[in-house]
Amino acid sequence: MTFIADILLVAGAMAAALYCFVLSRRLRKFTDLENGIGGAIAVLSAQVDDLSIALRRAEKSTAASADGLASQSQSAEAAAKRLELLMASLHDLPEPKEIETPIDPFFVRKASMSEKVR
Repeated sequence: MTFIADILLVAGAMAAALYCFVLSRRLRKFTDLENGIGGAIAVLSAQVDDLSIALRRAEKSTAASADGLASQSQSAEAAAKRLELLMASLHDLPEPKEIETPIDPFFVRKASMSEKVR
């Protein structure tokens, strides 16, 4: 009986050793930096770094654009206030007198002396 138990124990140990061997080979392939998931993780990590740098640049340019837009908006509001003031001051002017329009819109030159003598 002990002999059968020893054979089963050795068979179980050999099965565990084979399982560990297969598992170690799979883990080596899994963590391989060139072909496995480790390589994909390394590439993704580099892309995350690049994207975070691009995001920081975009935030800086957005902040600069927002500042420029705010200053332009303020100057436009100031110009609008000045235009409103000018328009209001135009209402205080007296009404213009009506200008007589000439009957004949063409310019007629005075007759010269030589033409009068004829």
